[in-house]
Amino acid sequence: MPKGSEELTQARKEEIIDACAALYETMGFRDITIRDIGAKTSFTRTSIYNYFQTKEEIFLALLQREHELWIADLEGLARRDTPLSVEQFADALARTLEKRSCMLKLMSMNLYDMEGNSRLENLVAFKESYAGALRAVTCCLERCFPGMAASDMQDFLYAFFPFLFGVYPYTSHTDKQLKAMELAHVKYAPYSIYEIVRSFVQKMLRS
Repeated sequence: MPKGSEELTQARKEEIIDACAALYETMGFRDITIRDIGAKTSFTRTSIYNYFQTKEEIFLALLQREHELWIADLEGLARRDTPLSVEQFADALARTLEKRSCMLKLMSMNLYDMEGNSRLENLVAFKESYAGALRAVTCCLERCFPGMAASDMQDFLYAFFPFLFGVYPYTSHTDKQLKAMELAHVKYAPYSIYEIVRSFVQKMLRS
């Protein structure tokens, strides 16, 4: 067991977040309850309220953790000693995101619910991690493209981060959605997260 109340608190929070993440792999956001999350932890369901007041706060903490993991990968990309070509950078950036399908799913489908039903201090903590991701991508651009103008970097960020909110819906479909597109005669080109991000980043930087 962790020693000290701070370590125990953090360990309990991580266990709750892990339980939430496991459920989110097979269940929808609206279907998951505090009771469901509590059933997958080693302590009582009511104990969850000592750490999170709503399920949305748990999901927001999961999204924050996903951003922090992404930032760690971005920082690794920024530590490269030599500039990269557009193709190499697009490949590397896309690789950092193909591991973050949970982050992209939460951003595209449930962000407003999470933010709207979370306490201000929890929302601030998440926004700090989001700001950290903005800084990390900026740092990558600065290191990989030292001649890139600040205005061009800003344009890239303003296009890239809104683009991320649409990645999951364009790369992940249920059988029902696929059948509906077939019946509606919607042309569908299957893309992975890696493929769609790499293509977008290449086009943005070449322009």
